[in-house]
Amino acid sequence: MGRAVFVCLLAILSFWSASVVRAEDDYKYYTWTITYGTSSPLGLPQQVILINGQFPGPTLVSVTNENIILNVVNKLDQPFLLTWNGIKQRKNSWQDGVLGTNCPIPPNGNYTYKFQTKDQIGSYTYFPSTLMHRAAGGFGALNVYSRSVIPVPYAKPAGDFSLLIGDWFKTSHKGLQQILDSGKALPFPDGILINGQGRSSFGGDQGKTYMFRVSNIGLSTSFNFRIQGHKLKLVEVEGSHVLQNMYDSLDIHVGQSVTLLVTLDQAPKDYYIVASTRFTQTVLTATGVLHYTNSRVPVSGPIPAGPTNEVGWSMDQARSYRWNLTSNAARPNPQGSFHYGKITTSRTIVLANSAPIINGKQRYAVNGVSYINSDTPLKLADYFNIPGVFTINSIQSSPSGSGASLATSVMGTSHHDFIEVVFQNNENTMQSWHLDGYDFWVVGFGAGQWTQDSRKTYNLVDALTRHTTQVYPNSWTVILVSLDNQGMWNMRSAIWGRQYLGQQFYLRVYNPTQNLANEYNIPSNALLCGKAVGHTHP
Repeated sequence: MGRAVFVCLLAILSFWSASVVRAEDDYKYYTWTITYGTSSPLGLPQQVILINGQFPGPTLVSVTNENIILNVVNKLDQPFLLTWNGIKQRKNSWQDGVLGTNCPIPPNGNYTYKFQTKDQIGSYTYFPSTLMHRAAGGFGALNVYSRSVIPVPYAKPAGDFSLLIGDWFKTSHKGLQQILDSGKALPFPDGILINGQGRSSFGGDQGKTYMFRVSNIGLSTSFNFRIQGHKLKLVEVEGSHVLQNMYDSLDIHVGQSVTLLVTLDQAPKDYYIVASTRFTQTVLTATGVLHYTNSRVPVSGPIPAGPTNEVGWSMDQARSYRWNLTSNAARPNPQGSFHYGKITTSRTIVLANSAPIINGKQRYAVNGVSYINSDTPLKLADYFNIPGVFTINSIQSSPSGSGASLATSVMGTSHHDFIEVVFQNNENTMQSWHLDGYDFWVVGFGAGQWTQDSRKTYNLVDALTRHTTQVYPNSWTVILVSLDNQGMWNMRSAIWGRQYLGQQFYLRVYNPTQNLANEYNIPSNALLCGKAVGHTHP
């Protein structure tokens, strides 16, 4: 009798556990068709890229650990890929959606992405990684919510808004590509858009608190975000729960995302939502409207002014972003249980950006090497052992001071290394750096040249983790990265014209012992192109 009861209980527990797994690690299926369309974001009709007829594209909503099965059908006249900005693609750089890992989807072709939002929460974006498609649309919000069993460090908001804000050009994406291909830098943008429009409206009830997920989806410029008469409570940055400081306005740099809580605690009327460019001689401004549902008063008064060129102000604000050590993120353990500041780094990499002229044309480079794409994705060349595609350590781990050159640059690293990366910006321009496959601790900002003494200023206790960091003009930024995700990962300028003209490379995180616990096999539906054509895979 006792054994029968035990078996019965075991069966019930097994069923309950399986039900929980199915509930929390669900599968979601999508088909997205990519087409051209016409919109007038700055008042004049122009060609845009639509996803299922939408500009911007649909918001992709997920829960921690869900599996996304997303079929992309390309109806454009050019090859196309989407990348998932900030999704780590654990053990799965096969799904990263950049030219170093994936063959582009040919016109009238399709590819089904299969990836998991493993151990992640937060506000992210997706966008095209091919050519200059990002300048025409094809982007959208990607929001990952916590599992039901994991608490978040704030009360559930009354509503949830995604704001995709970025600079915009009246010139078509093909026209911008021609400018870059001719050896010139991108021109100054023509305007700023909020969710693909010159003016958007967001409504709520007086006295309630709402979540604003704000992302810089633009090509080239930082912006300052503010809401007339309202404080912004910062609660999450690219997967990190942070100390909930209050701000009047926030700087958001290209490729970055933040999550804010805003309480509608003012008189019932309409208020300006404002985004204006930072560190630009000409300040571009976009406005939206925060509408109280019981308001009968339209927006009024001057548009709230924001900072313009104050680098020190922005750097001080960046230093004020701190990890919430007692809060969990996607997993139940507190963020502060990982003592990153006590880990000895195995290697220091110094990356210096530059803007050389090569063969009479404007290029951008990292440590003197300006990246050129291969017609064979590096990941496929690595998997099939195809020679002549790339050479490991074709980019050095510190600037040499020699002349600039073109190469398909790959830096070799070892799986499970813990590295220090110094971004040294000797140009008088704002930089924004992104690493696929990871988040990293942003431990230091400083003016001038980084030296070993700069380590004395690092935040080794509660620096936040994120996937994209700014580097101020004639300054440095330092990150710490735990290389726990094997694969081929793109390290790039998030400023898209610079990325297009060579300010990027790939980090090969390698483990000589091949193991599915470290990295998944090549997908059975992987597209083959270049020198990989004719190779067979499971």
